[in-house]
Amino acid sequence: MADSALKIRLTEAMKSAMRAQAKERLSAIRMVLADIKRIEVDERIDLDDARVLVILDKIAKQRRDSISQFRGAGRNDLADKEAFELTVVEEFLPQQLSEAEITALIDQSIAAVGATGPTDMGKVMALVKPAAQGRVDMAAVSKLIKARLG
Repeated sequence: MADSALKIRLTEAMKSAMRAQAKERLSAIRMVLADIKRIEVDERIDLDDARVLVILDKIAKQRRDSISQFRGAGRNDLADKEAFELTVVEEFLPQQLSEAEITALIDQSIAAVGATGPTDMGKVMALVKPAAQGRVDMAAVSKLIKARLG
């Protein structure tokens, strides 16, 4: 099975970082590729772009959480390292959705499932998540949906 376009982009970026001797960038890209490879080996499958995107989104979320925790603990050196890794990971994520696009997507999903209250939140999230994965912080989307349905 052929590699996904995202995996190919990541591999090419890794080669470029090696040639440029950009150690921090190379380390961040290798970390992403290692996560992808680990899942491929564990599940004995070749990941497609959608699954690679989910992994990138998860890594970005972990970096955001780490940054806030490190800054809260006064460890700006570690927070800066995580922030750099986050910028590298975000290069491979699709363009982020604007506030208006997020609101429109939520409205369409609410209308599509006929959601009337908080009990329908799971149905709305099931529609929103595939369209927004990797393009927006899903925790923020969840809060917006809860506010709309509440």
